[in-house]
Amino acid sequence: MKKDKKKFAGNFSIWLRSTRNALITEDDALVDCGDCNACCTSSYFIHIRPEETKTIAHINKKLLFPAPGLPMGNVLMGYDEQGCCPMLINQKCSIYPHRALTCRSYDCRIFTAAGIDPGDDDKARIKKRTDQWEFAYPTQQDRDEHFAVQAAAQFIKEHAACFPQGAIPHNPSQLAILSIKVYAVFLKDDNGSAEAEKVSADAEIAQAIIKANEAFEARRLAAKSKDPLIQRK
Repeated sequence: MKKDKKKFAGNFSIWLRSTRNALITEDDALVDCGDCNACCTSSYFIHIRPEETKTIAHINKKLLFPAPGLPMGNVLMGYDEQGCCPMLINQKCSIYPHRALTCRSYDCRIFTAAGIDPGDDDKARIKKRTDQWEFAYPTQQDRDEHFAVQAAAQFIKEHAACFPQGAIPHNPSQLAILSIKVYAVFLKDDNGSAEAEKVSADAEIAQAIIKANEAFEARRLAAKSKDPLIQRK
């Protein structure tokens, strides 16, 4: 069987910083998609926030419904019987300049980075692409940081019981993003030890992860409050 050709995902540390910054500033993810539209054909619900007025204006209101568990005004757009986004016409996004933030920030390399399977059979096309991505490691820092991201993802998956209910996501995308937010808990310092290695109890590591995520979210909210452009996207 012919193997799929590998696709350059970037130098890991550069990608990691760019991704973390995009999560904070809500900038578009810079992904070399080529002709791939796997994320548009993989049965994803698209979350659209109330401030995304331009996006909402370009979508038939019949395709939108209230997002469960979120404040009024947050909506979701579903997919058709084939798992395709209804905005995908002739294999291309028909509202690309006005697509939702969820779409603009999507980067399937998060699964490759975290070592997480993107989902079930309906995510097969995304898994194929994530298997093709290949990061480069020009320095030891690149390797150490990739190890830390994957260690974070593995710990969260294997020790879910150590976290308060609702503290960690079970959605593969959100789990991968969380591991990127809190990877520093597993990153070795100049003395060769990571914060996670300085405590013996899994519950303490879980608390360190929660604190790291809270700190990241505080940075994101601070950036959003200072930059009105973020609020208008």
